[in-house]
Amino acid sequence: TMGDRIVVMKDGFIQQVDTPQNLYDLPVNEFVAGFMGSPQMNFIDATLVKEGADYYVTFGAAKIKVPANKANAEIANYVGKEIVFGIRPEDVHDEPEFIEKHPEARATADVEVTELMGAETYLYLNCEGNALTARVEPSSTAKTGDKITIALDMNKMHLFDKETEKTILN
Repeated sequence: TMGDRIVVMKDGFIQQVDTPQNLYDLPVNEFVAGFMGSPQMNFIDATLVKEGADYYVTFGAAKIKVPANKANAEIANYVGKEIVFGIRPEDVHDEPEFIEKHPEARATADVEVTELMGAETYLYLNCEGNALTARVEPSSTAKTGDKITIALDMNKMHLFDKETEKTILN
C-alpha cells in the first residue's frame, strides 16, 4: 500500500510490475488477480458464447452478458471454449436497485454463510455449483439458507485463458 510500483513474483518469476491500482484493475493473469485484493477475486470455470453481436459468459444455468465495451478483438477466439471468469467480491451485488438496473447480469445463488464485518457483510454463496464471495452493504437482508438473486458489475469483470491463465481482455 505504500509503494508507487510493485513487483508481483511467483516461483521466482516476475508476473507483473505496475502501480498498485493497475495491478488491482488490470491484472495480466489469474495469479496477480487472485493475489491483489481481500477477499480475493472469485474465479469461475465458464464458457464464452456468442449470440448475434453479443457475447455471454455461461456457467450452469447462468448466462451473463459481456458489455460491448469489454469485447475486444481477441475475445472472438474464445467463443465456444472454456475460460475462467473473474469477478471481485465488491462487484457482486444483492441490492434491489442494482439488480433491477442490470437484468443481463443476474444469477441466482444460495447463501451458505453470512459474515458481518461492521462496515460491510461478506456473503459466501453457491452460484450454479461455484463458490462465490460477495462483499455487500451491512444492511443486506440475505441470511444463511436463502436463495437470492445477485447481479454482477460486468464492467469490472475479467476473463482468463483456461490453459495459460493470461488475461483475455486487457
